[in-house]
Amino acid sequence: MNELGMTALLIGSLFLILGSGVWIGLTLTGVAWIGMELFASRPAGDAMAVTIWGSSSSWTLTALPLFIWMGEILFRTKLSESMFKGLAPWVNWLPGRLLHTNVIGCAIFAAVSGSSAATCATIGKMTLPELTRRGYPQDQIIGSLAGAGTLGLLIPPSIIMIVYGVSAEVSISQLFVAGVLPGLLLASLFSGYIVVWSLRHPGQIPPTTDQFTLGQRLFESRHLIPVVGLISAVLGSIYAGVATATEAAAVGVIGSLILSALQGSLNWNTFRDALMGATRLYCMIALILAGASFLTLSMGYIGLPRHLAEYVSSLGLSPFLLILVLTVFYAILGCFLDGISMVVLTMGVLLPTVQAAHIDLLWFGIFIVIVVEMAQITPPVGFNLFVLQGMTRKEITYIGRVSLPFFFLMCAMVLLLWHFPQIATWLPGKM
Repeated sequence: MNELGMTALLIGSLFLILGSGVWIGLTLTGVAWIGMELFASRPAGDAMAVTIWGSSSSWTLTALPLFIWMGEILFRTKLSESMFKGLAPWVNWLPGRLLHTNVIGCAIFAAVSGSSAATCATIGKMTLPELTRRGYPQDQIIGSLAGAGTLGLLIPPSIIMIVYGVSAEVSISQLFVAGVLPGLLLASLFSGYIVVWSLRHPGQIPPTTDQFTLGQRLFESRHLIPVVGLISAVLGSIYAGVATATEAAAVGVIGSLILSALQGSLNWNTFRDALMGATRLYCMIALILAGASFLTLSMGYIGLPRHLAEYVSSLGLSPFLLILVLTVFYAILGCFLDGISMVVLTMGVLLPTVQAAHIDLLWFGIFIVIVVEMAQITPPVGFNLFVLQGMTRKEITYIGRVSLPFFFLMCAMVLLLWHFPQIATWLPGKM
């Protein structure tokens, strides 16, 4: 069987098993097993055992459950309520007023969470009822929250960055640093859109009833001290070079436990719920990563990555066209798979092609995170859409429609990143 036939068989097997409702991690393992049995000489059982053990025992992955646990702890604190109190006085003068709390709140919480769904849910619990009560338009409340919630993936620490760093053998600390400027720029684009929309629809933004002096704004900012302190502890330890990503994650867990205790929300029930929630989520991710590692090995023995790289090279695509094709590819893939599955499923095939095009893997990691962000608000399997559907009881199609402007802003961000790669590479180069 030629390469095209092998590829069609494996892709068909993938979608057939996925469509039957089997877990993604087991699906990847099954497809890898089929490939090894049919097209490789090495025994599949031996290869699977070695690969899955090596993937599961990776020290680098230790940061992943710790960051997830930190996010679960913070999810159960009063941190979001405190952030709203601290942010509201500073955005009242901007066109769009309190709508900006969605963007700024998500950007801040993203720096201590690492999860898009956790960021969206935590900030949404705070802003959805408050902004609705004050009369802000529903489509802008939900749309801006869906878009800004994706910042949980781009602003470090980021679970997707850890997964990509392990898959592509790129420094996770460098990825964290590289994500800072793109994250802030994307948040600025979101806020800029809110400003423009508000200026075009002034009658839909309720008038402000609260007036704050500079002294009052500064006084209310005291509510931001806990989250700013935690961000400084986690990211500062990485940027200063005194801690690895794993050590910084441990600092984050300890800091979040201290914050939870100081706010009076730490008890046995919340501790247990946070620990079990993090355990369930990490076990799901670990199973996907193990299956993807075996699938990557299987495709390596079959030779598909090499053949795909040769095929793409034979097309004579410029690096820009390659990135354009990959953007469309991931946007379509996001209709069927979650972000982590997309990364681990495609890296083994795409990395040789990307390297053959002489694209910087650090820059490519930030690109991957942004297109995965786009997938978070792409129906029907956009995770942020599911989160918001559960919180608002709105239809997925409605949430996807009001999120569309923010999807296009992420497309614009990809173009900016391509034309100005220093957005991602300048800060890591200074370290």
